[in-house]
Amino acid sequence: MKDAYERFVRPLLFSIDAEIAHRFTIESLRAASHVDLTLHALNPFQPPASPKKLFGLNFPNPIGLAAGLDKNGVALPAWAALGFGFIEIGTVTAKAQPGNSKPRIFRFPKQNALINRLGFNNEGADAIARRLRKLRRSSRWPEVPVGINIGKSMSTPLTEATEDYLYSFRLLREFADYIVLNVSSPNTPGLRELQGADALSELLSAIGEQNLISRKPILIKIAPDLAPSELDAIVSTCATNKVAGIIATNTTVDHSSIPAAQDEQGGLSGVGQQNLTARKPILIKIAPDLAPSELDAIVSTCETNKVAGIIATNTTVDHSSIPAAQDEQGGLSGAPLRGKSTALVREIAARSTIPIIASGGIMDADSAREKIEAGARLLQIYTGLIYRGPGLLREIAEALP
Repeated sequence: MKDAYERFVRPLLFSIDAEIAHRFTIESLRAASHVDLTLHALNPFQPPASPKKLFGLNFPNPIGLAAGLDKNGVALPAWAALGFGFIEIGTVTAKAQPGNSKPRIFRFPKQNALINRLGFNNEGADAIARRLRKLRRSSRWPEVPVGINIGKSMSTPLTEATEDYLYSFRLLREFADYIVLNVSSPNTPGLRELQGADALSELLSAIGEQNLISRKPILIKIAPDLAPSELDAIVSTCATNKVAGIIATNTTVDHSSIPAAQDEQGGLSGVGQQNLTARKPILIKIAPDLAPSELDAIVSTCETNKVAGIIATNTTVDHSSIPAAQDEQGGLSGAPLRGKSTALVREIAARSTIPIIASGGIMDADSAREKIEAGARLLQIYTGLIYRGPGLLREIAEALP
């Protein structure tokens, strides 16, 4: 029997414009993310634990939210409460942009498919960094890994793409457990040219160099024996010089707790700590429409640049499953993408040991299991969630080995 989502919620959502339904869903989850009682109400959707470790990260289960649903990172606590094993936000661009003109999302229920030509509509890296910083300081940051998918701003020429990606990377890396470089959306003109060996190598090399520069916060370790005026002066000086933190405290010269007969010169006990911004796993999201020679070049370039993983795949420009009279420009996702995406996962696994996250056509337990058997280590869902609802997470989790 169909669950409540497919019987009641989906018909209501599908009765209104696709983008309005998407916005309503995201705003509802955004509101829920601020209310503990509502977050707890989402917990029954959570699938059973099936821990995985990849990229040095711990995933409570292998089912992630694909980029595109929460472009601006507004509902992270709600996605975690629903039971996603990891959450990928974006695609985020260096510049805020409205995306392509509307209408730009189209449903095809008979095919269990969507076509979108959104065009990386998002608030931009600066605004999203501010939002994530605020969330990180709260008690609501999710305990599951958070990935950030970054792409090229539409107004940035391809010749300046690398610096465009670097701008977003520098701003967002501290909030991400992993970073995805989206070079495969069909909805930003020329973007897929960045999958070419030379362009991809240039981008990966630049990101790799930046990723080696671990930002080292400067901290001051102070004594516990300061007078109030001394402490005021130290705090003021630290604030002026943008010191990242204060370690309080070093050892004390107050030995009053030690019997005089046993006392020794020196500092009495002390504990310090250190913190670094770690290197981030860098992943590439690729198109499903690659020729074998193009895939060979991408895999080779990823291996040379020590890419942590490949997300296979983005949407497809192959619309052969859609009746010509109903077709729309954009990227096709959903059930028709299943075979093409699985084939690419299998081809990558045959060529390389680079870990694969499968995304594309995962609509039920069988299609999820098919991806794992083809060589995927983790999964991401998007269109499947729209058609099947959050109950899909448990269905998949219970069917996987």
